[in-house]
Amino acid sequence: MLIHKRIKIFFIEHWVKFLVIFATIILIALAIWGLSTLESFYLHMTLATLPLQFLMVAINALIFVYMYMTVFRGGFAKLEKGLVRGDEVHVMFKDVIGIDEAKQEAWEVVQLIKDRRRLQQIGGKVIRGILMLGPPGCGKTYLAKAVAAEAGIPFISMSASEFTEIFVGVGASRMRKLFKKARRLAEAHGGCIVFIDELDAVGRKRSFSYLGGGMETNTTQNQLLVEMDGLKENEQNVIVIGATNAPEYELDEALKRPGRFDRKVYIDKPNLEGRQRLFEYYLSKVKFDKSIDVGKLAKQAVYKSPADIMNIVKESALIATRNKRDMVTHKDISEAIDRIDLGIKHRKFMTPGEKEMTAYHESGHLVVLYLRHPTKDVFKASIISHKGSLGMVQPQQREELHTQSKESLMTDIEVSLAGYVAEKIKYGTTSSGVIDDFKKAMAISHTMVWSLGMGTSDLVGDYTIYGETRYADANVFYLAESTKEKLNKETQEIIHVCLKEDEELLKKEWYLVERFVKELLEKEELEYDEIDAIFKEYGKKQLESAK
Repeated sequence: MLIHKRIKIFFIEHWVKFLVIFATIILIALAIWGLSTLESFYLHMTLATLPLQFLMVAINALIFVYMYMTVFRGGFAKLEKGLVRGDEVHVMFKDVIGIDEAKQEAWEVVQLIKDRRRLQQIGGKVIRGILMLGPPGCGKTYLAKAVAAEAGIPFISMSASEFTEIFVGVGASRMRKLFKKARRLAEAHGGCIVFIDELDAVGRKRSFSYLGGGMETNTTQNQLLVEMDGLKENEQNVIVIGATNAPEYELDEALKRPGRFDRKVYIDKPNLEGRQRLFEYYLSKVKFDKSIDVGKLAKQAVYKSPADIMNIVKESALIATRNKRDMVTHKDISEAIDRIDLGIKHRKFMTPGEKEMTAYHESGHLVVLYLRHPTKDVFKASIISHKGSLGMVQPQQREELHTQSKESLMTDIEVSLAGYVAEKIKYGTTSSGVIDDFKKAMAISHTMVWSLGMGTSDLVGDYTIYGETRYADANVFYLAESTKEKLNKETQEIIHVCLKEDEELLKKEWYLVERFVKELLEKEELEYDEIDAIFKEYGKKQLESAK
């Protein structure tokens, strides 16, 4: 039955070609018969003019084909996408790593596709739309391909931006063509998956304006809604999977209602176990030192997506090749993380005095971060320039945290200000290298007081909602000046409390600062293991993570 349907659909899609071939054969036969009946004089004249006639016919044919393809076959709305068969995808569920909960949701969809008649027997409805939400690089497209491969049905993948054009109506026309093709494939193969990536390009909340703004996006989205409603009117097993990095509230409510995108799959960045399996998977594709501690790598890659981890391993392989090594080592991976997060190193020329001051500045950050921070480690310390800075101390989150305590935020401020304090203790003055540190510290302190209710007074709430509104030529503030002054004063109080804490700690542990200055001036960079060993040499322990 399926073979009959496929043959039927093949002839429906290619009938024009068959018609052209048949007409060409008839015309050639008639021409040969006509030439055979001519007298010698007329036959020679006809043969002499034949090349010119062929040229004119070719030119006319080209003009006709151009007009046919641009006008009669949809013009700008032509859909170039072809199908990918499920057995040609080569992405199975075992290849999707680090997003187990999302895989479970998607596996249920696969079972429904395979056994939809059983669901219909009890009166249930097959899922028509799946909305995948999550940050970029977490495997939304990969998971959609796995669904198609496991279900063994065709897969059509498009980006929503391919529907948007300057001409109104083109996007809607392309949407109609896409679903027409999907319904044919579903009829021939028992099902079809339409994957629309970056759905927010056509799925954002519709805007309605008498000036016509956003009209093309509106019409494209309206056509998508109509097509998804139309899927319920027949038995074709067409599943629409939409993926977006945008927040869910940015999407139009009509898209999210039941009957369209029936199920939402939230895909987040992998946890510790997921990151470990990802490193094992991608390292298995390269030659690597078996002594590499994959568990430690997973801890260092907190908040990294599967795409980030893949990129780290690929970059580390390039670094190993550049350094003429036969395998990837832990040092290569560390350098890869450094390069991806901080950019390429630039060894700027610095005077001995400037280099020493930079070493004291970074040592101040390092000592406070290691001894005081409840949730972060020191990943690396360096006095080599990265992204314009003369040096850096790179913190590393110990575990996934989705909120921050007041104590953690206060320590972030202390770490930011520690370089300034170290310079002042050593030299009695400071440099312009503190500007970024001050920006970060002030931003955190401002948020604590103005938004999070972490100030010292009875002012509690998010005061940033009392914004500035402009009327004619006057700026109107809804927040009283006295309240603003009080909030700003509390912001400065937090800064000064943190400065005092830094000064007390660094003066007490100044011998550690001097030791790290010596190490940085000699080696320029220190890894976590080297930093940890020096602190343990002096009997110092890290602050345990806050519970």
